[in-house]
Amino acid sequence: MSIAITEAITTIAEAERKFKLSRTEDEAFFLEWQTSLPELSDAERLALDEARRRYLYQRSQGQLLEGTVTLLLASPLLAIAGFYDPPFRVRAEASVQLTLEDEEEVLQGRIDVLVLLNQFWVVVLESKKTALSVWTALPQTLAYLMANPQPEQPSFGMVTNGDEILFVKLVQREQRLYGLSRVFAPFSSSQELRNALQILKQISRAIGEGVE
Repeated sequence: MSIAITEAITTIAEAERKFKLSRTEDEAFFLEWQTSLPELSDAERLALDEARRRYLYQRSQGQLLEGTVTLLLASPLLAIAGFYDPPFRVRAEASVQLTLEDEEEVLQGRIDVLVLLNQFWVVVLESKKTALSVWTALPQTLAYLMANPQPEQPSFGMVTNGDEILFVKLVQREQRLYGLSRVFAPFSSSQELRNALQILKQISRAIGEGVE
């Protein structure tokens, strides 16, 4: 039986149960958002400030839908981080399918934005409208990360509603574990958005070293 991921996985508890996932709070598990973050160039800072200014203007007019959040904030972040340039490839609305173990269910969904390096997944991006918390997108983001066709490699996700950004790391080795960053708030501070860009650049570097 085929069912949409958004219908089958609606809570974090469901995602953990269906995929046999456990959250780890071991700081060493998800170092990519915490240590040795790359410095930003003046050009990157200027481009980021411009993207934030545009987002704040549109946000001041009212709530924003998912597509607008992607257009105004998430897409510029990926572009400035270099994910729209070689050697990366980008797919919008990428279809994924996942068969649950021990259950007669096939989960189907569409990733808002998927960044790839060769055949390796680099970042799964999930956007939500500003009226919703980033936590509402975490269950389906975990499902998308579980669909990674290279489970031997770590998977990374970025969840944003524009006002907040959350990063996720998932591994499927001896154990299926995931870890979370803190929530960044670009709406409140330009430094928060700069931190998010640094993390994306760090993830790019980590994945690139892992697939060489």
